Amino acid sequence: MNLIPEIEFQSPAKIKSFQEGQLKKLLTYVSTHSPFYKRFFASHNIDISLVQSLEDLAKIPPTTKDLFHEFNWDFLCVPRNKIVEYTSTSGTLGKPVTIALTDADVKRLAYNEFISFACADGTREDVYQLMVSLDRQFMAGIAYYEGIRKLGAGLVRVGPGLPAMQLETIHRLRPTFLVAVPSFIVKLIEAAHQQGIDLNKSSVKGIVCIGESLRANNFELNTLGKKILESWNVKLYSTYASTEMQTAFTECRQGRGGHLHPELLHIELLDENDLPIKEGEVGEVTITTFGVEGMPLIRYKTGDMGRVFTEPCACGRTTLRLGSIMGRKQQMIKLKGTSLYPQGIFEVLQQTDFIQDYVVEVSTGSLDTDEVKLYVLTGEDRVVQVREGLKLAFQSQLRIIPEIIFSTASEIEVRQSGTRKIKRFIDNRTL
Repeated sequence: MNLIPEIEFQSPAKIKSFQEGQLKKLLTYVSTHSPFYKRFFASHNIDISLVQSLEDLAKIPPTTKDLFHEFNWDFLCVPRNKIVEYTSTSGTLGKPVTIALTDADVKRLAYNEFISFACADGTREDVYQLMVSLDRQFMAGIAYYEGIRKLGAGLVRVGPGLPAMQLETIHRLRPTFLVAVPSFIVKLIEAAHQQGIDLNKSSVKGIVCIGESLRANNFELNTLGKKILESWNVKLYSTYASTEMQTAFTECRQGRGGHLHPELLHIELLDENDLPIKEGEVGEVTITTFGVEGMPLIRYKTGDMGRVFTEPCACGRTTLRLGSIMGRKQQMIKLKGTSLYPQGIFEVLQQTDFIQDYVVEVSTGSLDTDEVKLYVLTGEDRVVQVREGLKLAFQSQLRIIPEIIFSTASEIEVRQSGTRKIKRFIDNRTL
């Protein structure tokens, strides 16, 4: 079985021509089967026969999260009896949206993760320990499971949390790769140190990191990535995905951004006026799905802000690469004249010693300005040291100092709970 699709090594012109063929199929499909896009095209006077190229996509207004939420079931292109799996978004920025999958969509997910794990140096000889949920309508968990099975590698379904159980499983079953949230890997390392376990003597050679960014804008590892490698000599692979796109961007060993799978997805980065940005600039990740049967999307604005890079990768792939996600568009904070995303605050918190856990909360102040509170967990004997360290780091790196509140573990846990994902950013701003 060929682990790397040939399309990933074709010239940009051939990839573009291929995607334009996929686009025509998609437009014909949704104009026939999608109640939402039938109505959308009619209301905007869109003649799909005039959309012949990727550039012509600009003739179609983007689809927003609000539209997807309001008309969720109008996006369904198949009878309900063809749905084999119901998944949903996490609801981080509001109520979750249902994504219905057909059998063909589940197979597409498996193919996506199969080639993604292969991109991250995976082979059928490897064993993957899954430290993620396969329940609660979590699409990614199913995708990882099916993709690893298609790869032909071994699987250990441990699920999230419980460092002691994860460490025992690593010792007993000797996996070669982990699939996990990187901040949990930091906790796993701390637990190993407390138990006197040398992780560098374990079987693990690589970690596929999900849900959190590992890299700065220049592709260098951020504080979270550096913390892992300080204690564990493993290879880290960063990923980016969203439930709506049903596709993932995964790094190769070069660590220069997540590779696009052009047979599955077209990507645009748009400015606030829905116009394409120049390469290297930050724009909103906007996707068009290829090969989705149940709920395909055209020019769907994910809300995530990032950069793309088009020069060929040293791995030989010629596909577009997506750099680190800066944050969500709606999450941008304006604090004391400075604009920043939560990721910038996370970076300062992650590089400060003795912080065990944290939550960032933003709200609207009495003057209708953004106010930020940091809820931080540390040892009682470290409060003064951590407070001064944070003030110094925020002043030098972000030029602002948020309000710092030291909390108990139970108080942090209450703030983090409520959705499928652990919440480290809470947005309580009024519109």
